[in-house]
Amino acid sequence: MDRAPGWSVRLKLTLSYAGFLVLAGVLLLALWLVLLRLFPHAVIIEDTRSGIGGAFVPGRSGTQRAYGQAAFAVLAFLLVFGLAGGWILAGRMLAPLTRITDATRMATHGSLSHRIRLEGRKDEFRELADSFDTMLARLESHVAEQQRFAANASHELRTPLAITQTLLDVARNDPNRDNGELDERLRAVNTRAIDLTEALLLLTRADQRSFTRTHVDLSLIAEEATENLLPLAEKHGVTIETSGDLAPTVGADALLLQMTTNLVHNAIVHNLPEQGTVCVTTNVHPKSVVLTVENTGDKLAPHVASTLVEPFQRGTDRLRTDHAGVGLGLAIVKSIAQAHDGTLTLTPRPAGGLRVTVQLPAAPPHTGS
Repeated sequence: MDRAPGWSVRLKLTLSYAGFLVLAGVLLLALWLVLLRLFPHAVIIEDTRSGIGGAFVPGRSGTQRAYGQAAFAVLAFLLVFGLAGGWILAGRMLAPLTRITDATRMATHGSLSHRIRLEGRKDEFRELADSFDTMLARLESHVAEQQRFAANASHELRTPLAITQTLLDVARNDPNRDNGELDERLRAVNTRAIDLTEALLLLTRADQRSFTRTHVDLSLIAEEATENLLPLAEKHGVTIETSGDLAPTVGADALLLQMTTNLVHNAIVHNLPEQGTVCVTTNVHPKSVVLTVENTGDKLAPHVASTLVEPFQRGTDRLRTDHAGVGLGLAIVKSIAQAHDGTLTLTPRPAGGLRVTVQLPAAPPHTGS
């Protein structure tokens, strides 16, 4: 929330208490003037018998006693007035903190939809409230995303298990059925379940950033991923072109290889039926390195491309019946890129196909030992 600049809380407290002290001093000065007008013949003794400062001494002992009682009453009034005034001032100044505390308690009890929305100009309390609201919004979005992901993952895992159960039921009810066909179908379903489980574990590992970072060259990783997928490209009739410069970055070699492999793999299987191409390039900028994977294919609407990074969103118009995948390829790419403090961008190509760009921080220069 954008706010106009305002006074800081520290300045407000300073001015409030300074003003209160000035008011107290004015009251004391006014009391002194009143006493001088009431007792014009009183004298000020510079030295007392106790040796402690001077004293205001009226002309008569009765008057002196009355003055002492009046002074005591005034001091008591100032004490009560100071406590009450300080309590009210502190309460008014710390009221925003009370609202923040109440919102924190609600969040600890699971209410992430509550927002503080503290009104007024910008100061330390309102910056804290706005930051807390932003944190709650991100937490609410993250929890909703995790719940949605868990539901989708459960659905995806349930599918191969349900197929396996169906195949086993059919085999039990038909003892004369060819076991060779059953074995082949069960093996395929089991392989899909294993691939999905491994993808989920890889996605969790990337999200938790539980990996060791080392200096790696993204261009060498791109070459390795391309070489590993050449047989698949030949099977699909796709030509792979690689180019680019050395692209040093810092990260986990295995995760970055998985990220690049997923991109090249998707570019191969979601391509033209014949004479398709895949271009893999790496570029270096002053503070970043860029990996770009482009492929030919059908034209994609921008809103379709933006949803492909979501878990289990395959894009029905890009689906190949011979290799549907588990629907986590680009979700894993996005997670690995974010775990390496990078960004992932998907852009439909005007002629058809997709351009995927991963930008990672460049590695700092090596220092000689």
